Amino acid sequence: MVKRQNTHSLGEIIQQYIRKSGIQPKLDEAEVKKRWEDIVGKMISQHTTDMYLKNRKLYIRFDSAALKQEMSYAKSTLVDNINRNIGHLVVEEVIFI
Repeated sequence: MVKRQNTHSLGEIIQQYIRKSGIQPKLDEAEVKKRWEDIVGKMISQHTTDMYLKNRKLYIRFDSAALKQEMSYAKSTLVDNINRNIGHLVVEEVIFI
């Protein structure tokens, strides 16, 4: 029996495909949206009206100017919480729109 030299697990092949295809940012955005309530809590999640990720910048819209102002004080903590929750660097900056 001949042993193959270039054996890769299915997981490795999928990760290579994701990197090469450029779909990782969309997967990251979907994961942030899915975990948003866990990251910020129910109250803030309920007041989030829009969110999208572009070039490692997370754009967030709230339905409350007061909440937007309050969240602006916690931007660096929010970035840290998002990346820790997702498990890798996803967001470098948060921008409130």
